[in-house]
Amino acid sequence: MNLRPLHDRVVVRRKEEERTSAGGILIPDTATEKPIEGEVIAVGNGKLLDNGDIRRLDVKVGDRVLFGKYSGTEVKLSEEKLLVMREDDIMGVIE
Repeated sequence: MNLRPLHDRVVVRRKEEERTSAGGILIPDTATEKPIEGEVIAVGNGKLLDNGDIRRLDVKVGDRVLFGKYSGTEVKLSEEKLLVMREDDIMGVIE
């Protein structure tokens, strides 16, 4: 990948959207919601603190994370849609 996030930013690949309901009904593209789960594919060096120290990020590449529905900025890189967001926008890591 040619995208390296800076400071406390994280690059996330959204989980694929569910196309069928629990009952087996196909859901059209216009009715699907954006997933709030994804996989971290790149992380920055850390958050720069006021005293000049760098605080390492709690997430790492490969972590499955939850984030807000409208969190981050969507970018298109090599025909793939990715999200770039701050670590603060991540609500939790799925273990």
